[in-house]
Amino acid sequence: MSKRPKGKKPAVHVVPDKKTRKWPVKRAGSKKPVKTFDTQQEAEKFGRELAKKEKTEFVLHGRDGRIRDKDSYGNDPHPPHDREH
Repeated sequence: MSKRPKGKKPAVHVVPDKKTRKWPVKRAGSKKPVKTFDTQQEAEKFGRELAKKEKTEFVLHGRDGRIRDKDSYGNDPHPPHDREH
């Protein structure tokens, strides 16, 4: 993983676990999940709330492991125009 600026919280990821078929919520750079869920929907809800609370990025991965969605809840001085919402 790339280095992040000092004081910035790591991004929150929802990534499928192909062995257990569950959905762990992890912080970038960490192998241990914060919490694991049976469904992607439950993991996404928890992950978004955690990212909002920690004012960081949220990254949602699909079953294939590829990024499906991404949102920033941090203090971005030049935020992009969100075309989804």
